[in-house]
Amino acid sequence: MPESSHLLTSTTDPLSQGIVAVTLVLLFLLLTLEKAHRVLVALGAVSLLWGITYLTPYHLISFEGAARALDLNVLLLLASMMAVVGVLKSTGVFGWAVARLVHRAGNSPARIMILIAWFTAIASAFLDNVTTVIFVTPIALGLAAQLGVAPMAFIMPMIMAANIGGTATLIGDPPNIMIGSGAGLSFGDFLMHLSAPVLVMMVALQLLATRWFRAELTGTTPRSIGDPAAADSDATIVDPTLLRGMGWICAFILVGFLTHGVTGMPAAVPATIGAAAALILQDRLYVRKHHASGEERVHGILGIIEHEIEWPTLVFFAFLFIVVGAGVETGLIATLAGSLAAAIDAGRSSFALGPEGTLLFAALLILWAAAGLSALIDNIPFVAVSIPILHELIPTLPAGADVVWWALALGACLGGNATPIGASANVTTLDLAARRQVRISFREFCHFAIPTTLITLVISSAWLTGMIFFDYHAALYASLAIAALLGVVAKVRPA
Repeated sequence: MPESSHLLTSTTDPLSQGIVAVTLVLLFLLLTLEKAHRVLVALGAVSLLWGITYLTPYHLISFEGAARALDLNVLLLLASMMAVVGVLKSTGVFGWAVARLVHRAGNSPARIMILIAWFTAIASAFLDNVTTVIFVTPIALGLAAQLGVAPMAFIMPMIMAANIGGTATLIGDPPNIMIGSGAGLSFGDFLMHLSAPVLVMMVALQLLATRWFRAELTGTTPRSIGDPAAADSDATIVDPTLLRGMGWICAFILVGFLTHGVTGMPAAVPATIGAAAALILQDRLYVRKHHASGEERVHGILGIIEHEIEWPTLVFFAFLFIVVGAGVETGLIATLAGSLAAAIDAGRSSFALGPEGTLLFAALLILWAAAGLSALIDNIPFVAVSIPILHELIPTLPAGADVVWWALALGACLGGNATPIGASANVTTLDLAARRQVRISFREFCHFAIPTTLITLVISSAWLTGMIFFDYHAALYASLAIAALLGVVAKVRPA
């Protein structure tokens, strides 16, 4: 392993680094406590850094440095996909799809639970997982009530599936978008390296959930679910023409993602083009159908832009990039990377590890540390800080060190499953359930979530081990074989 001591020296004075470090700690703490809106917290942190920079002798980050720290690819990709999803939502396709799936399951609670989980996972891989649970949660709760099933039996596997499925792709979870942009990884890279372990995790989740909730799923008298739309009044296609057009637009976006390596387009480019096409298509169809005036047309477009694009989230990301930029400019990130490199070097020396063993030690350390921290704090700021640290760390590791990016993605996305506050999808689902008088306590959530999280992290550890010590394709085929085997074992007969 190359010498890493050069990373232990800061580029600026230790006091400047200490100020930024304290700011980051306070940022994490306030975000975890949720005593103030996260945008306000991030804005306060940036204001503090700028105040110190321009009013004291200590240079933390300049206005120009802040502009350089902004990741336009992440911001545009998030905004564009939010707009695309918003237009898709207006067609009613999400509720319709779930309702049709559960209708095919008949009156079997076990089958319905499995279908809801798998639909949520697949949808979360290609949409925002928060958007997915917003649509699926009311349907799941309605079906649970109609079938006389405890809501937890549907809700808990659904939440786990949302975060697991979102791990598989570049756009499935915001941390992945940030990692992809920061590390130069494409949509295809994520599919190639993470889809197989996610498949295994979903099969494991199916197996665990059907056994964990066996009493709830089999201890009730089956009732007819009737019309598939009965669980949710919005479970119908309201604009088939718009949906067909959106199918072509989504196909274009997906092709743009998959051909990133050939065209050189950042992921934000096809997403932005697709969002523009979606808004134009929706506008033209609305005018044709309603003979709308210019004012009404603008209002319709603004409905998507104002309500479907989560501007507070984008502003939060922007301020967060600036805070992390201060860590880079002051040398704090290099210092943290040096400390991590020193810990890995100590592990290599203590256990007499070779190059592959050193890589595995580093990957597992990052995986489990990221998972533990993501269960307790917001994984978005954690990943934002981690990306530049890994950039500094990778040159100190043996060849093939890019595997640590996958360790970070797996840990950050899966660790959020462990607690109710670990991921936005968790918070959103529990809030929606509470509005319908279904309350899941912190203890009840963790009782199922922690074992699930540990299982997914063990699978992730095995996958990373295979990636490091064996040929990738061999690991891929083995993973798929394991998934198929678990699928046979976990097969559930109608209740």
